[in-house]
Amino acid sequence: MGFGDLKAASGLQMLNDYLADRSYIEGYVPSQADIAVYEALGAPPLSTFYHALRWYNHIRSYESTKSSLPGVKQPLGKYGPQNVADTTSAKASVDDDDDIDLFGSDDEEESGEAQKVREERLLQYEAKKTKKPALVAKSCILLDVKPWDDETDMSKLEECVRSVVLNGLVWGCSKLVPVGYGIKKLQIQCVVEDDKVGTDLLEETITAFEDFVQSVDVAAFNKV
Repeated sequence: MGFGDLKAASGLQMLNDYLADRSYIEGYVPSQADIAVYEALGAPPLSTFYHALRWYNHIRSYESTKSSLPGVKQPLGKYGPQNVADTTSAKASVDDDDDIDLFGSDDEEESGEAQKVREERLLQYEAKKTKKPALVAKSCILLDVKPWDDETDMSKLEECVRSVVLNGLVWGCSKLVPVGYGIKKLQIQCVVEDDKVGTDLLEETITAFEDFVQSVDVAAFNKV
């Protein structure tokens, strides 16, 4: 059992497929099985792996109480699809910054050549820090899009919603959810860059399709 290498795209795809029709790694409630896989990932999956991202954000909400979740944490090879070996690397990554001696040796005098080398490394280190990209704040949003009645073409409604193209917006999975009297609402997930797309803009843009959309509500909102 396992998910292959969870640090690679192939492993994330396997996890994403596994969670397509599951809420948790095992059973119907969060457990130590979820914590084991969550900790092995170490970071949120890309939005293209939307089932895995939805699960990751949900399990992250249990971060402060994870030790109280039921079950016993086991090796990754105890979870996941059958006939798949776990190959996730357990080796801790070593940052290249560790190789830089910022202060030189305390046990010997620093020669002119050694000082030159140290200064060059300091310049390289500073240049490397300035090149690191700034973190982009993102959120995962679940929207409830309600039609006017049971005669509304829900396929056309979803087509209209997905036709909304905004810089910093990525649409994810969707499903139809019954609300009563034969009416179904569209529940659709998206990931947005916080500085570019807000919930007000989404609601305003989607409700513009007034022939199909009665209202838009935010069902869930999580930071990525």
